[in-house]
Amino acid sequence: MPILVRQSPAVLLLAVSLSMAASSAVAQEAPRVHYQEIPEGAYSVVAQVRARPGKEDALRAATLPLIAKVRSDPKNLVYFLQEDRAKPGRFIFYEVFASQADFDAHNATAYVQEWFAKLPELAEGGVEVMRMAILDVPRK
Repeated sequence: MPILVRQSPAVLLLAVSLSMAASSAVAQEAPRVHYQEIPEGAYSVVAQVRARPGKEDALRAATLPLIAKVRSDPKNLVYFLQEDRAKPGRFIFYEVFASQADFDAHNATAYVQEWFAKLPELAEGGVEVMRMAILDVPRK
């Protein structure tokens, strides 16, 4: 038989406010993409890199640090690194920059160049890049 516990309204109010404060703190820590802030003509890239057989873990280890570095770049608007669940070692990058010049500057950074230098040993065929146009950028 379930036991019912009665709480005073003050205790319930405290619990709700603590819960809201905790979720608010998490929301403030996590960067958010606001679609209306993506400028018209933004430069979007979808790229793929595939690990050489037996190099999946090494490529993953070399690639994961890019997430924090790219997201901390003020010119980067969106950055996702994804790995194919069905084919571990196949990575897809989704990146949005305000302009091609911003993307080119990103590719010229030391950390990206260091990552590119590791690819001949870790990846098959280098990076396949599709330069994309975002078709629907909602406006305010």
